[in-house]
Amino acid sequence: MSEGSQRNSPAFGQVVIGPPGSGKTTYCHSMRDFMGRIGRQVTVVNLDPANETIPYPCTVNIAELVTLPDVMENLRLGPNGGLIYCMEYLEANLDWLQEKLAAFRGHYYLFDCPGQVELYTHHDALKNVFAQLAKWNFRLAAVHLVDSHYCTDPGKFISVLCTSLSAMLHVELPHVNILSKMDLIEQYGKLAFNLDYYTEVLDLSYLVDHLASDPFFRNYRRLNEKLVEVIEDYSLVSFVPLNVQVMSGDCWIVEMRFLGTRFSDSVGLMVGLNLEGLIQPKRFCNQHVWQQLGYVSLGPQGLKISSEETRGWVRTAKHTQMCQ
Repeated sequence: MSEGSQRNSPAFGQVVIGPPGSGKTTYCHSMRDFMGRIGRQVTVVNLDPANETIPYPCTVNIAELVTLPDVMENLRLGPNGGLIYCMEYLEANLDWLQEKLAAFRGHYYLFDCPGQVELYTHHDALKNVFAQLAKWNFRLAAVHLVDSHYCTDPGKFISVLCTSLSAMLHVELPHVNILSKMDLIEQYGKLAFNLDYYTEVLDLSYLVDHLASDPFFRNYRRLNEKLVEVIEDYSLVSFVPLNVQVMSGDCWIVEMRFLGTRFSDSVGLMVGLNLEGLIQPKRFCNQHVWQQLGYVSLGPQGLKISSEETRGWVRTAKHTQMCQ
């Protein structure tokens, strides 16, 4: 491909958003590792000016432009106001971002975003950055991570539903909501309902009834009913459970379940996909691609989907010398 055609070709990637501590950086680390193992070129872009301990090789880092500690010290702002200022500063210096990204055209992009909820639900700076990326022919999907422990508290889960819905409407990108840290959910306590109830966001009246059993929340039943009514009227929010385990060994397996939604075969791995157990260490000694009820190929650019609507399971395992 010539340099000119590569410059004009669309670029694909994910913007990883969510509240602090939800696992955004861990997700980017694991996704980068996964794509590298299937031969995909990946560029990770850190847009969090407060992230000082980055576990992955960071190709583009906003710290070269602005850092949160400097803003807080020089402008006497708190952490929340400082993050908003940093995002506004990034929006005002988009030429810096364009120059940095242009050097990696043709790669798959992972944008590791800050952990301040207001940036995705109310403030326009990051939304405008994403809109400008779209004008530069970036095809992006928003990956919104939420800690799965919120499922154990009905009040917090309703808040998460409202936040997720607000982010979906505000960011205006193809959107996937993910319940992260599923391997730890049993440590948080017993769920009031089956996991499917939370991932599919089923009849929320049961959740309101469950909340009403608490004397404190009983006084706010009308408010909870109205919040649930808004969520159900939009009928947009659902979640994908995700358990990401970073392995120390050399053997790996990836399991993906296709939702059967329409998407381009070159969009990537996220849009329209339900990722379950993204990286699970297992000992496989045969290099193989197992396919069932789908049309997927493993090429030099990674997994490619050859049909518009695909259902089934795909498992990809890679043989290494460490297998016994």
